[in-house]
Amino acid sequence: MDPILSGLLKPKSIAIIGASSTPGKIGHTVVKNLLDSGYEGGVYPINPKDEEIMGFKCYRNVKDVPYVVDAAVITVPAKLVLEVTRDCGEKGVKGLIIITSGFAEVGDHETEEALVELAHSYGMRILGPNIVGTLSNSDNLNASFAPFLPLNGKASLVSQSGALLIAMDAASFVRRVGFDKMISIGNMSDVNFSDMIAYLNEDPDTSCISLYVEGLKDGPRFIEEARKATKPIVVLKSGTSAHGAAAAASHTGSLAGAAKIYGAAFRQAGVSQADDLNDLFDRTLVLSLQPRMTGDNLLVLTNGGGVGVLATDAAEKYGLPMKFAPADVQEELKKHMPEFGSAKNPVDMTGMAGNDWYYTTTKFSYAHSWVDGLVVLYCETAMTDPQGIAESIYKGVHESGVTDKPVTVSFVGGERSDKAMAWLVENGIPAYGAPDLAVKAMGTLREDARMVEMSRSSAFLPENVDSAKARKVIAGARANGRAALTEIEAKQVFAAYGMPVTGTELATSEEEAVKFAAQIGYPVVMKIVSPDILHKSDAGAVKVNIKDEKMVREAYKTILDNSLNYKADAFIDGVAIQEMAPWATEVIVGSVNDSTFGPTVMFGLGGIFVEVLKDVTFRVAPISVEEAFTMQGEIKSAAILHGVRGDGPRDKTALAKVLATYAYMIHDLKDEIAESDANPVIVYEEGKGVKVVDARIILTKK
Repeated sequence: MDPILSGLLKPKSIAIIGASSTPGKIGHTVVKNLLDSGYEGGVYPINPKDEEIMGFKCYRNVKDVPYVVDAAVITVPAKLVLEVTRDCGEKGVKGLIIITSGFAEVGDHETEEALVELAHSYGMRILGPNIVGTLSNSDNLNASFAPFLPLNGKASLVSQSGALLIAMDAASFVRRVGFDKMISIGNMSDVNFSDMIAYLNEDPDTSCISLYVEGLKDGPRFIEEARKATKPIVVLKSGTSAHGAAAAASHTGSLAGAAKIYGAAFRQAGVSQADDLNDLFDRTLVLSLQPRMTGDNLLVLTNGGGVGVLATDAAEKYGLPMKFAPADVQEELKKHMPEFGSAKNPVDMTGMAGNDWYYTTTKFSYAHSWVDGLVVLYCETAMTDPQGIAESIYKGVHESGVTDKPVTVSFVGGERSDKAMAWLVENGIPAYGAPDLAVKAMGTLREDARMVEMSRSSAFLPENVDSAKARKVIAGARANGRAALTEIEAKQVFAAYGMPVTGTELATSEEEAVKFAAQIGYPVVMKIVSPDILHKSDAGAVKVNIKDEKMVREAYKTILDNSLNYKADAFIDGVAIQEMAPWATEVIVGSVNDSTFGPTVMFGLGGIFVEVLKDVTFRVAPISVEEAFTMQGEIKSAAILHGVRGDGPRDKTALAKVLATYAYMIHDLKDEIAESDANPVIVYEEGKGVKVVDARIILTKK
């Protein structure tokens, strides 16, 4: 564990610079909170005007403190922060918790950068500025202006929003979701989410890392640290409107957006993404208390048919479609229910189920090798005591001897049921007030296991790559002052990475067009090649199914005329003569260089699916072949790749390799390619491969 971050987040002594004896001031609240939280380390208020504050001796300057100071909480006005940072550095403080605002969040990036540079020159780290502070139950530490420590638990929250952290602090008691730590990181001038993931993954008091994210400063490092983490991570991302920086020069640029790219990055990192604040609490609860669900077999126990049906619906919705239990499981379960009960799954013990039945069925089911996850439901009845049912479930789970599979619970009832669920949570079993939430929680554990497994797969490394050739093509275009490659140049780049492009020649005269068409073999496709006409179809500058010399000559003239009518001053390189690939299923592969995550790859079906339905999915490059297969299954129109209306299944294996190769290319050329498209890519029947028919590359600005 990083000793500097430990000094910042688990300090044995704290100076409060800007401490105050005046109630209502932040400097007063921080001192009072340290006192009220039972912090046992040294507390050193710094204020030149006071002799003591709340019983603590006050010092004029942090350098006057005669003891070691691990962390300093800074609450002085922004104009004084640089000065006190220097004082802290000279004192040997390990880290600064800068509550003061008035830096990058109001446009003063220069002072914030100078602050970090100064702190680093003394070997210090900075949390903030513009934060609430830090809270830790295991350290009895409330070094913040949040009112109290959160409900004690095993999760740790890192929040970019201070106001939300304070609200979640209070809500933790109502929602029965416990946290060991709550850490505000504000502007992230220095310590960021990646640092916190690395630190908390080694923290013995944290079992689940919960994040509220408004934005990331280093997307690739976030993915790297999250992938390395052994503890589950759940994130709520706000601000998911479209990227303002997304260009519209390619399909990918117009379709890329913060929500899609962040969501893809979280999946690749093995991070569970919450839908909203309620979902963040629900996911945090189950991920902090239960192990991941490593198989697909879910068993549901219930005393009511209605909640059982609701659970069944939820299981299908959240990726855990239920199966009938094996015969041996059913035979055993029938012993604990009347004849009119059902042992199939969900297991309906009927309203006659009491403590004994809940205990025996839970113990047996939880221990059975077929069961990968257990959901126990209870509807409150006049004949049963919810607390007794809760204790029976707990007893069954713990006497089973099993510790490596998850269990969740839902009680539907009144105040007694609510208190029983609170007792279950206190004893390590997540409980929810609705059956669908208990099943959704189990789905979270299964999803988390799948994502972690996928995040461990290695990025694809294509063979026979000639990146020097690709860079030479790009350098030639730059030398001509162009910001985009021609289609032929783009295909040369693609081919340098081993992608299957259609054979194409550039004709600069009608006679050359005839010659190349004969060499390639009829039928051919003819297209304008111009850096000023990126969308050739819009200009009427594409002609297909050209079958003979006469059609070549006519198409050549028409393409030139249409291009100049479309853009009179367009620079014309010539007309591309291209083999006409047999038609099959069209897909699009594209990329955009995202400002947060760098090169990202897009995949979707072509035609109306991308133009109108925007049915696409994204990943941060590079990717594995396994990830490429997953992308194919994520689009809504994925069934078309399986084969429809008599068509055989498409060659998804070849397509996955092209996707992974393309992702490797855009990552390798991330300093050169801003956006690109391979559109369309024709996918043939299984075993017959794919063909890149058209290509577009927009270069980065240099």
